[in-house]
Amino acid sequence: MTLRVQILVYDGVEEQDFIGPRDVLGHAERAGADVRTTLVRPSAPGEVTCFFGTRVTVPAVWEPTDAGLLIVPGGSDRLINDPYVLRDLVRAQQAAVTVAGVCTGVMVLSAAGLTRGRPCTTHHLAKAELAAQGGKVIDARVVDDGNLVTAGGVTSGIDLALWMITRECGEAVATGVASVMEYERRGVVRRSTL
Repeated sequence: MTLRVQILVYDGVEEQDFIGPRDVLGHAERAGADVRTTLVRPSAPGEVTCFFGTRVTVPAVWEPTDAGLLIVPGGSDRLINDPYVLRDLVRAQQAAVTVAGVCTGVMVLSAAGLTRGRPCTTHHLAKAELAAQGGKVIDARVVDDGNLVTAGGVTSGIDLALWMITRECGEAVATGVASVMEYERRGVVRRSTL
């Protein structure tokens, strides 16, 4: 079964937060894994300007129920204040989409109420805020709580994507991708007992 992944890209998104996972997923696909990744925007296809000024053309609009995995990268706080995005995050999770957050993208998931009472992590500078909003903050690079997967700051998005490849496609594929990328996995992946 194809792992259909959407990465939500928006004005102010941190480049590494989405490029790292995109790279991992692309290498997995090239290695033969049944993975299809699409960059999506909340409103319509078009160009976004990232945190450091990089301009990226995003080919598709986000359809909350049209993926098996949605990755929400961090960056600006625009999505935290968008009631439509927050509503659609809830819709996605209710439709059995695994929702993943990288860095402060986890704070968007928190604003939607998805982390309340659940094991999660985020960038070290936002952990206190995440806990104050009801998340059970775990000191780990990646936290897997079934249909909610969260990662710490910036480069931990690579570890999140490698973990999702491990979980969905197998350890051999993830190890091969890490080798091609010359990347050494860091930190701990904490899994909840489901």
